[in-house]
Amino acid sequence: MTKTIAANAFRAAAAFVFACLCAAPALAQSDQDKLVADARTTLNNFMRDPDQTWIHDNIGRAKALLISPQIVKAGFIFGGSGGRAVLITKSGAQWYGPAFYNLATASVGFQAGLEVSEAVIVVMTDKGLNSLMASTLKIGGDASIAAGPVGAGAKSTVNADMVSFTRSKGVYGGLNLDGTVVNTNIDWNDAYYGKKNVLPPDILIRHSVKNSHASALLGDAARIAGK
Repeated sequence: MTKTIAANAFRAAAAFVFACLCAAPALAQSDQDKLVADARTTLNNFMRDPDQTWIHDNIGRAKALLISPQIVKAGFIFGGSGGRAVLITKSGAQWYGPAFYNLATASVGFQAGLEVSEAVIVVMTDKGLNSLMASTLKIGGDASIAAGPVGAGAKSTVNADMVSFTRSKGVYGGLNLDGTVVNTNIDWNDAYYGKKNVLPPDILIRHSVKNSHASALLGDAARIAGK
């Protein structure tokens, strides 16, 4: 019975989130550019914070970064969270991308109100990166995730495919991304790169498409990782 309720809650929350995210299939180029610019702002917000020593110390070893400038969590009893994200990957000293994704999480239990968070997920393993090349993955199922340590002395070793950092109104933590369903947003990939059926491997592995509008985000990632 409990599993049935949880499953129904997930389907309802996921349907609501994706209805909001996918209401307009024909999207302007500026929508993708704004998300990329916002992702750059989010990355720099985290990197400027003196409490984010773990990201500073480990981003050079990262395989990729999944950045979501805005994840909205809402609900009462049955709820969920959702947002958009970009994925950029590192090969040698060079960064590539972005690929675009939708995020959705359902939850059951008492909750009320609206919360907006931003997130940086540091992808640390090939397994984590490969899972993001699929059209859909469930974080915590297809790839393990752990909440990243925060604080000026955060030096702990984290053994997970992905390490997440979230904050809402400047307060770190609070948004659990375990169980989040991540879906490739092919419509946004196509709009951003001006081609049809652009998949994450085309962007991040084969590097067969590029967009110069991403140079600021990629340059910041390279600068930060090279320190």
